[in-house]
Amino acid sequence: MRINRRDFLKTSLGAATLGTMPGFLSISYAKDGFIEIRAMEAEQKLYLGDVPSSTLWTYNGTAPGPEIRVKQGDRVKVRFVNELKEPTSIHWHGIRIANDMDGVSGLTQDPVQPGEIFEYDFVVPDAGTYWYHAHNKSWNQVGRGLYGPLIVEEPYPTFDPDHDLTLVIDDWRLNQQGQLDERSMGAMMDWSHGGRLGNWLTVNGQSMPDFELTEGEAYRLRLINVCNARILEMDPNRFDAKILAYDGQPLAKPKVLTYQPFLLGSAQRVDLLVIPKAGGDFALEELSGREPFPYATFKVTGSSNSAAPIPVLKPNKIPEPNLDSAKHFKLHMTGGVMGRIDKIIYKGKELEGQDFPRTKQFWAFNTIANLAEDPFFAANRDETIVIEMINDTAFAHAMHVHGHHFQILEREGSVVDEGRPWKDTFLIGPEQTTKIAFVADNPGKWLIHCHMLEHAASGMTTWFTVA
Repeated sequence: MRINRRDFLKTSLGAATLGTMPGFLSISYAKDGFIEIRAMEAEQKLYLGDVPSSTLWTYNGTAPGPEIRVKQGDRVKVRFVNELKEPTSIHWHGIRIANDMDGVSGLTQDPVQPGEIFEYDFVVPDAGTYWYHAHNKSWNQVGRGLYGPLIVEEPYPTFDPDHDLTLVIDDWRLNQQGQLDERSMGAMMDWSHGGRLGNWLTVNGQSMPDFELTEGEAYRLRLINVCNARILEMDPNRFDAKILAYDGQPLAKPKVLTYQPFLLGSAQRVDLLVIPKAGGDFALEELSGREPFPYATFKVTGSSNSAAPIPVLKPNKIPEPNLDSAKHFKLHMTGGVMGRIDKIIYKGKELEGQDFPRTKQFWAFNTIANLAEDPFFAANRDETIVIEMINDTAFAHAMHVHGHHFQILEREGSVVDEGRPWKDTFLIGPEQTTKIAFVADNPGKWLIHCHMLEHAASGMTTWFTVA
């Protein structure tokens, strides 16, 4: 679904007014050092003008939830209280933490039942831009607002708080009244096609927010795509931005993109370096439609007396793959409409006919839909793993590996991964083959799945073990 504000406004929802610079709820600590996060229903307006609010599922009453901002090497302690009517859990996306804290219901922990409490306790080893979100029926729970930013600051001076902006970007499917379209949650069309796509974008839970920047000063914009399935198309060159980091992992130096559009898939993050020029107001724009769709504006005001030096980010200590001794595995991705459904086995049974709409399993990894009884592979600790992913479908997928960061070795028909930046999520195009490599240095059971959340629910999920 393309976003087109002009078409959406034909529903006559009333006069639109620009928002103000959005912030986050502050976090509070209990006497024992725990941050308390509650999953709860709350009312929040999603569209502009005089429209009714929507009932969202939130952390501490807002979507996004509170920004958790800590220093690299800090211990994070979260007391999670489930006040919803269904079980849930929290996954700490992109953080290389102990397996029992990863928050995957049914694999690393039992889901937290309504009224129950679960305590997460882990150390953050890497600085960068991360996020947290529900990991039980994620297609429904994340789609209703259960997510928030997790920022791990460097232990050395970088960007001060006024020059370090977190931008959590979500798309919502709204009905004619400007409210969340709850009736379409779980639609079979979304599960078998490109996933749930919305018709309206928010940044930090607000529509069309304004940010004020000072001319000549260096800013870090941390973009987090929390959409269920939307791949955000943008062009940082439109406002002279450079890439600082992918998925929280910094580059050796800020990089100018040599191609456009830049694609930010579901769950991916990118840190941008922006040094505004006089009169250089700009907007974040979604470019997939007939015309650019601005969803956040940046006003350049004043001027800096002296340009401060651009902070230098240091790489995190992630083990380099040893390709000479690597173990190789293939992940064949099939299914979806307009593609090769072929053989799909779900819960030990090969699906046929009406089994597909009954089970809503339309996708498979190596013919298996959803978590197989046996792992995709088993690795010894510190072994290098190379996975050749073959996308034999008509859709793009945002592939996420839990507990590890990887490098892209080869991407068919593309050179956009020059320099092999570290990532935890990557986009693989239709009919494309991509090889990734990482060191399996984190013991436990780890998920690999498509982060188009309807695709994951509909079969694109597997797991591996590290001894």
